[in-house]
Amino acid sequence: MLHLNGIQVERQGINILSIGELSLNEGEITVILGHNGSGKSTLMKLLARQFSPDQGIVSYQDQPLDEMSQKAFAQKVAYLPQHLPVADGLSVRELVRLGRFPWRGLLGRWLKHDDFIIDQALADTDLEAHAQSAVDQMSGGERQRAWIAMLLAQQTPYMLLDEPTSALDLSHQYALMNLLRRLNRATGRGIVIILHDINLAARFADRILALKQGVVIFDDEPAALMNNESLTALYDIPIQTLAHPHGHEVAVVA
Repeated sequence: MLHLNGIQVERQGINILSIGELSLNEGEITVILGHNGSGKSTLMKLLARQFSPDQGIVSYQDQPLDEMSQKAFAQKVAYLPQHLPVADGLSVRELVRLGRFPWRGLLGRWLKHDDFIIDQALADTDLEAHAQSAVDQMSGGERQRAWIAMLLAQQTPYMLLDEPTSALDLSHQYALMNLLRRLNRATGRGIVIILHDINLAARFADRILALKQGVVIFDDEPAALMNNESLTALYDIPIQTLAHPHGHEVAVVA
């Protein structure tokens, strides 16, 4: 599992993240919630080894991330930042093929198994018909799926996604979250996602982490968060929950 212990992150003398102990399990969809500046992206970047904490240790299976080679880390954790990297000139298949780099490197022998993994990633993300399409010419939803296919080809126990729905319209947001849940259930990979939409989180998460002023103030299943008091305390605005016709609660700003 991914584990954080004694984490402190400071910027200009201000503590922006403080976590005593936290574990993220494989097989779960964990959604990170919180207002802007709550520490969500800082936590995600720590898990993605974008920087090291000022104090404390982030580890995978008891091995500190800082002690892992880049190749070894990339075989364990796949990360998709909020702003997608440039993929000019790459076809979808070429982009997905990059997911095999941690396993083959520049000079490693390419195996038929690698092509099978790429084909499976394209199939899992419904991109088989777009395999030769240029990534930079695709719609936002298709481009997002192409990058997720690359993460699938990386075959890591964990996938980290920083606000993957932020640039998508409502229908594509739900399509993407349905895809991630289906992949999680089929592969058992741990998926950690930053979201701003409470209702998306409540519908698709197995576990929600809520941060406020750099501290985890909630860590439980979604149903435990979906009440007026908890949501109002998290966001500092009046929020009410209403009964959904299909039985779960939805949040609305009062």
